[in-house]
Amino acid sequence: MKAEMQAIEDNRTWDVSELPKGQKAIGLKWGFKLKKDPEGKIVKHKARLVAKGYAQVQGVDFEEVFAPVARSETVRVLLALAAKGGWEVHHMDVKSAFLNGDLTELVYVKQPPGFIVGRGDKVLKLRKALYGLRQAPRAWNAKLDKELIALGFVKSKLDHVVYRRCNKSSFLIVGVYVDDLIISGPCVKDIKEF
Repeated sequence: MKAEMQAIEDNRTWDVSELPKGQKAIGLKWGFKLKKDPEGKIVKHKARLVAKGYAQVQGVDFEEVFAPVARSETVRVLLALAAKGGWEVHHMDVKSAFLNGDLTELVYVKQPPGFIVGRGDKVLKLRKALYGLRQAPRAWNAKLDKELIALGFVKSKLDHVVYRRCNKSSFLIVGVYVDDLIISGPCVKDIKEF
């Protein structure tokens, strides 16, 4: 729980605030998970702070929630391209991805259980998304899209989860599945630099 709170603080996810009149604060809860190795041995106890997004109302607390997700056919095409070209394929999981999505809506949450600031009479005004918010996947996808384009990638017009970057000396292709990326291309050095 302390590690999760540290990641949230390092990311400047929220500001302590008064709850404005006419606004409501969404509750938070802790979710716990055991990470196991292939033999089934526990390797990590994971805690995630989750917003009770089921309490959000469309048109009041958020507008749009859609975020593109790779279809299995897209993943197969990317892997087939890599196989045909003899390219290495790398997988990347973005740690705490949703915490990086910038919110465009005003969202207030209650203070997290076990981590109350002051007397507990304040709320937290979110700058960035939390897991559980209805708009979190869209906010993360918008942030990822912006960053990939800043790195010189071009989004496919046919499939919005595929990006490519090419110039005279290199070519990279990236497929996005929520917070997982498939990265491939003919040059391992380019993949590692990415």
